[in-house]
Amino acid sequence: MKIFILCGGFGTRLDHEGKLKPKPMVIIGNKPILMHLIENFHKQGFKDFVFCLGYKSENIINFFLKENKKNTKIISRDKNIIKFKYKKNKISFLGNLIFTGINSGTGGRILKSYKLLNLDEDFFMTYGDGLANINIKKLIKFHYKKNAEVTLTAVRPKQRYGILKLNKDRVKFFDNSKKKSDVYINGGFFVISKNAINKIKNIKMYWEKEPLSHFLKNKKLYAFEHQGFWKSLDTQKDKNDFNEMIKKNKKPWLI
Repeated sequence: MKIFILCGGFGTRLDHEGKLKPKPMVIIGNKPILMHLIENFHKQGFKDFVFCLGYKSENIINFFLKENKKNTKIISRDKNIIKFKYKKNKISFLGNLIFTGINSGTGGRILKSYKLLNLDEDFFMTYGDGLANINIKKLIKFHYKKNAEVTLTAVRPKQRYGILKLNKDRVKFFDNSKKKSDVYINGGFFVISKNAINKIKNIKMYWEKEPLSHFLKNKKLYAFEHQGFWKSLDTQKDKNDFNEMIKKNKKPWLI
């Protein structure tokens, strides 16, 4: 199954760094978070990637074709797609670099990449700025068992802030332990049926809006509950948190 990774968004909450590079290229430890994500999939047996590029696309292209030139072999190249094979140490995979537009919606990026590759198959999709120790094979098995059109991963992130409960201006309860939230959110790891592509109508459409709403309404959207590690790279603090884990020689996103 091909792994689509959305790499085209603007890193607006990453201060100056978000203006210089796309979020997947933000360095965690000694390499971009994108490579941590790829390595996680690779470790679980997935070695066929589609990189849906947009903002600062040249950074990602240059990373593979110039900075890692000795590890990258170009298979084919035209104005729309660069197909390559990457091999370094124990990591070996096929990649497709596809420019999907600067202002395309997340759904539009999926649609354009899918059509340019002339695909007719189910696929996996995630964002290039989040890491989790999700068992991908179990997630895919769950998807087919439920006969779903779309399966998302439901996660419970840690609270970012202390929790207050108020009663007539007086603090009734205070908890600054930042425990896991009691609500689930979309963790950004999807299994998507080939039929779902038909619900993305144009390049501006966002996957999280009309398409997901359609499958929700038609009871074909399922959630795979993940209780393990999950974290996204949204702010400078998130970057610092990831790097602190690396310093402590911890990679909780690995299976």
